[in-house]
Amino acid sequence: MAKDKDIKTNAMRILDRNKISYEVNTYECDEFVDGMDIADKLGQKYEESFKTLVTKGKSGNYYVFVLPVNEELDMKKAAKSVGEKSVEMIHVKDINSVTGYIRGGCSPLGMKKLYKTVIHQSAEKYEKIIISGGRIGSQIIINPFDLVKVTAGKYEDIVEK
Repeated sequence: MAKDKDIKTNAMRILDRNKISYEVNTYECDEFVDGMDIADKLGQKYEESFKTLVTKGKSGNYYVFVLPVNEELDMKKAAKSVGEKSVEMIHVKDINSVTGYIRGGCSPLGMKKLYKTVIHQSAEKYEKIIISGGRIGSQIIINPFDLVKVTAGKYEDIVEK
């Protein structure tokens, strides 16, 4: 059990606190690689493996978008989904100061603040999806409805066609 305790992240502690069941998957990885590389390495489906992107709106507010690793965020749809005129990706150098996480280990759970979160609507059709566990080499496997609940998020179509 001590080993499990060693890998607990803020994201996992939030799920524990909210009594939400999840599974943890760990893998060897020393540096950032994209989500498709990880899915390939672990034999996971792209459609069930989700990445977390953080944007900043014209208003100065930050927003979190969760989408399949093989998809691209449609900036216009993303902005519309959060009531902004436009949004832009935050700079890599700002990921830690905004979220508390590093590139490649950014979970939609356990950020410094609870930002408005939008999850791609395709997540609804899966019993479980895979998200970052909050550090490189760690994944959380979770029911997408539980993720919406704990992030106070919503489902929307936010990917490019």
